Amino acid sequence: MTEIKPGKYRHFKGGEYEVIATATHSESMEKLVVYRPLYGEHGIWVRPVEMFHDMKTLDGVFVPRFQYSGPMHP
Repeated sequence: MTEIKPGKYRHFKGGEYEVIATATHSESMEKLVVYRPLYGEHGIWVRPVEMFHDMKTLDGVFVPRFQYSGPMHP
């Protein structure tokens, strides 16, 4: 599995997000991604790493759910 590094990501539906960090669930030890949308209210969200790495179908083609697009601040 590819490392998830902090920075800017594009969702397969087009939205941009900032990955802030990765975290570990205190009970299950599941790895989570801590991120926020770069639009709207900019709330903080978490998603399991495995779900973050999911492949989705877009116009009949498998694409990553989130694609790294670079650091937040060059």
